[in-house]
Amino acid sequence: MSTENVDFPITPAQCRAARALVDLTQPQLAAAASLGLSTVVDFEKSRRAVSSDAAKAIRNALEAAGVEFIEENGGGPGVRLK
Repeated sequence: MSTENVDFPITPAQCRAARALVDLTQPQLAAAASLGLSTVVDFEKSRRAVSSDAAKAIRNALEAAGVEFIEENGGGPGVRLK
């Protein structure tokens, strides 16, 4: 699991796309990140801001599943498989 990853925050859209890439459901992501399902759902739907620790846990879980996050580089933030 990568821990050098929090140079830039992930977006709700990146989270949804990352889950799709590795075929994870919201409940599976919540379990992998040791978070409540409502935290993942609320983050992805932009219902509320989640703590930086929760965002890091989401990102770490997705990276452990094989996702690489791409920061804004003129073409917008994105995701890809490692």
